Amino acid sequence: MAVTRDRPYNNSNFLVDFGRGDSRSVTMGFAEVIFPPFTVDNTEWRQDDSMAIQGIGTTGTAVDNHIILKRGLIGNLDLYNWWNKARRGKAPQRRTMKIELLSEDQLTVVLTWRFRNVRPVSLFYSPLRAIEGGIVMETVVLAFDSMEMS
Repeated sequence: MAVTRDRPYNNSNFLVDFGRGDSRSVTMGFAEVIFPPFTVDNTEWRQDDSMAIQGIGTTGTAVDNHIILKRGLIGNLDLYNWWNKARRGKAPQRRTMKIELLSEDQLTVVLTWRFRNVRPVSLFYSPLRAIEGGIVMETVVLAFDSMEMS
């Protein structure tokens, strides 16, 4: 349930859960979540007998359903294995992913996004740079069918 208050919440307190209840484990320690713009394609297109394409009304279909998650690389291959199954055509398990925004006490869930039928689209890593000595980031792009907030 969303918790309303007078001042905005910080964006640094959140948990990610792929439906296993392990949102506080090290492997679910994502550093960044990039939400897509939640837009709606309001026009349904069809082709009539004259081969002309016409807009015929509103459908309310969501478009561009991709969310991006980033975390520091710790050597865990869970995201790679999930992506690899998809790459090899072995239908990976679709998941329900939950992202919970927490209050400053990091105990109270103040807003939840639920993404249904989440599946990996791409997986990539930050460059390796001997001069900088920064953290290697693992990034996964996920497709989803629907999103709900509560």
